[in-house]
Amino acid sequence: MDNRAQNPDLHSPVAEGPSVGRPVRRLEDERLLRGGSRYVSDLIATSDALRVKILRSPHPHARILAVDATAARAMPGVVAVLMADDLAGIGDLPCDWEAPGMIGVPLHPVLARDRARYVGEPIAAVAAESANAAEDALAAIEVSYEVLPAVAEQEAAIEPGAAQLHDALPNNIGYQFRREGGHVDRALADAEVVVRRRLTNNRVAPAPLEGRVVLSEFALASGRLVHHTSSQLPHVHARSLGACLGLPLHKLRLVAPDIGGGFGAKLCFYAEDVICAVLSMRTGRACAWAEARGESFLATTHGRDQVQYAEIAARRDGRITGFRSRLVADLGAYAIGMGPGVPAINTGYGVSGPYDIPNVATEVVGVFTNRTPTGPYRGAGHPEATFLLERMMDELARELAMDPAEVRRVNFVPPSAMPHRMPTGWTLDSGDYAASLDAALDLAGYRKLRERQAILRAEGRFLGIGLATFSESSAVGPSIGMGAVGFWRAGHESARVVVNADGSATVFSGAMSTGQGHATSLAQIAADVLGLAPNEVEVVQGDTQAVPFGTGTFNSRSMAIGGTAVHMAAGRLLEKARKIAAHKLQRRPADLTFEHGVFRASDGLGVIAAVAHTGKKVEDRVVHAVFRRRLGMELPPSDREAETLTLADVARDTHLGLDLPMGTAPGLDETEFFDPEDMPFAYGTHIAVVEVDLETGQVALLRHVVVDDCGRIINPLLVEGQVHGGAAQGVGQALMESMVYGMGGEPMVASFSEYAMPRAADLPSFETGHTEVPTKLNPLGAKGVGEGATIGATPAVVNAVLDALAPVGVTEVAMPMTPMHVWRAIERAQEGRRSLARETGAEPSSPGGSQAGAFMLLVQAAKGGDDA
Repeated sequence: MDNRAQNPDLHSPVAEGPSVGRPVRRLEDERLLRGGSRYVSDLIATSDALRVKILRSPHPHARILAVDATAARAMPGVVAVLMADDLAGIGDLPCDWEAPGMIGVPLHPVLARDRARYVGEPIAAVAAESANAAEDALAAIEVSYEVLPAVAEQEAAIEPGAAQLHDALPNNIGYQFRREGGHVDRALADAEVVVRRRLTNNRVAPAPLEGRVVLSEFALASGRLVHHTSSQLPHVHARSLGACLGLPLHKLRLVAPDIGGGFGAKLCFYAEDVICAVLSMRTGRACAWAEARGESFLATTHGRDQVQYAEIAARRDGRITGFRSRLVADLGAYAIGMGPGVPAINTGYGVSGPYDIPNVATEVVGVFTNRTPTGPYRGAGHPEATFLLERMMDELARELAMDPAEVRRVNFVPPSAMPHRMPTGWTLDSGDYAASLDAALDLAGYRKLRERQAILRAEGRFLGIGLATFSESSAVGPSIGMGAVGFWRAGHESARVVVNADGSATVFSGAMSTGQGHATSLAQIAADVLGLAPNEVEVVQGDTQAVPFGTGTFNSRSMAIGGTAVHMAAGRLLEKARKIAAHKLQRRPADLTFEHGVFRASDGLGVIAAVAHTGKKVEDRVVHAVFRRRLGMELPPSDREAETLTLADVARDTHLGLDLPMGTAPGLDETEFFDPEDMPFAYGTHIAVVEVDLETGQVALLRHVVVDDCGRIINPLLVEGQVHGGAAQGVGQALMESMVYGMGGEPMVASFSEYAMPRAADLPSFETGHTEVPTKLNPLGAKGVGEGATIGATPAVVNAVLDALAPVGVTEVAMPMTPMHVWRAIERAQEGRRSLARETGAEPSSPGGSQAGAFMLLVQAAKGGDDA
């Protein structure tokens, strides 16, 4: 069935007229849904590549005394075994975001040397004719370990006497990064109200549908390496791979075909890429590795994992005057990829969010532990900052007995103050935060929800309503500022737009889709400029041979930067086509209009345009006469009586070089590098509604409302998908997802049996809305959208659960808010209630809404309790 029958607002990709701003169906879905996908695993399945398996450390911390692969090398089907001693001249994995002032940067070796520092660290690799033969050979490798003390939690790691991971880093501290604006100490001293809390932001796994996969093939004759990998940053990873191997980039082609989700995990450059390339270069055979799900939990970067301390100073009317935070971030065992920079910069700079807080101080402490390295995970530091801030906003509202929506409203930066420089140094470029909040409140029916909550509490049912507002710096740039914060990546993006001889177009983009729909959205942008339908535009990405330069996809940058590059390249190409069309129509370029792919003279042209038109005719006759006199031949006849020309007409003649203005080069082919002046800030509001069962601790998410503002919307259908997926991930962290480790650093998660992911039955139908305040930092007016829903969903759900449990005295439940965690928090609160009753000689009161006054005492008593 045509899904337009169910949704008549869907816009066909072949329809005429502008498509930007309309819900165009994804062009790539026809191929993907009919089995035409091209993932790296598909390429491996039809190749005779050697299968690579990795031997990983079973210990969180151990000295490697000896590795003996003699038996493994002699086993049937084994072609090569790789150990650390075989990697002379091979570089360590890069860290491309070093936090400013890092004491040391302990890089991740390709294979562990001397010591293994986390469970899952690669020790050796086997390449064999089959996966089974490689697995058997791994079992035959003998490794002698001396098990060492391990540290599995960041605050324990900085205690005196804790086991030390790296000799150059005393107390396991990689950096202490501080930002301050205003006078926080004075604000806290003068405050009418001060609220202090300790919060935890749990460690999670990105868990993309497609794990990491590598297929590397080295041609001995040419010295050329073709490397297929599931990467969000093909060009960045090509440079990293070339640097590790010592291979010139003109000898290296890196291809990232279809990608089955990234969520930040595929931003990191991993050991398996180097291992497969080295094995191929040494065996002369293609070598392939596919990550098992258990390996993904052990060896792919994790996200979040911060212990957060906050103090908020405010007046009795809710106005915040100061905010201080100390964030202790777990970096894992090594500095890899973007790991160190994410908490330092994205969390450290973003702690004041959309609020006008005059005095802010933050300290971020980056700590190394015997756990899997951390890196960016959808939102990359912004969710951690928003969680901290939005939890504190609710705590302040509770302290002041104010509605949490009003506490937020009185502290918003108003539109009239935009652009607004934050105390930490970033600049909010545009936005109307109150409008976003009001839209969400209206969509949720907030007032009626509060009335319903009071009725249910009187009946002994526990409904909770949680709010969160957020702002996120998207589309990081400009390039000149990246190095200042230790980020060794470009802030710009490239796009090449070519109009082919038949009038169709090809876009070569340095951005990289991991499922966001770039083949549709970038085609829409180019199509609208060039007067084409989106299905007349092909988008090429993920191949360093086809696209010479790219930065990739992260920080919600694809449309704001990558899309703008496409828009500008297409615009320059159109101007060239306009000059050629003007020449052919004997008009000035300014006298032509271009609509629906057709050039024609504008209506109502005056005398000057008419004189210019006559002059162009005379000029044309002169050119023909001079050509005839000098060469004795006639120029090909041209139709000078035509009143219109299509872009396809212009493209055909331009590719042949026929009848062009003097000095005009053939072809319609333009390249643009767009480097933004600053970062646009996306923002939004979430409202979650939950009901908690006191007997079991079960949390039911009844409703979830999202209103976002990503500036100008290119494709509402794609935006809706990003919001739904992002919100699901945020809910997952709040209620069920967690990478759990034992006290000795041993991971307790090896599969989805131990790692809960949200399913369709766990989620309500998301209710979404949009406000639209375009940014002035790019000509599209676009901001990011891919991460925003994740950023706002987690604190909204947590605030909702705590709002539901407020009558029973629960003030904190550590994430994830599993039934067991919630039940234990309720039990502690009830025990506190009983203890208070014994001390006062009063009967324990019911937790219903009519007893709210009595339970304020319990809230105070529980504030000193430990986390569940």
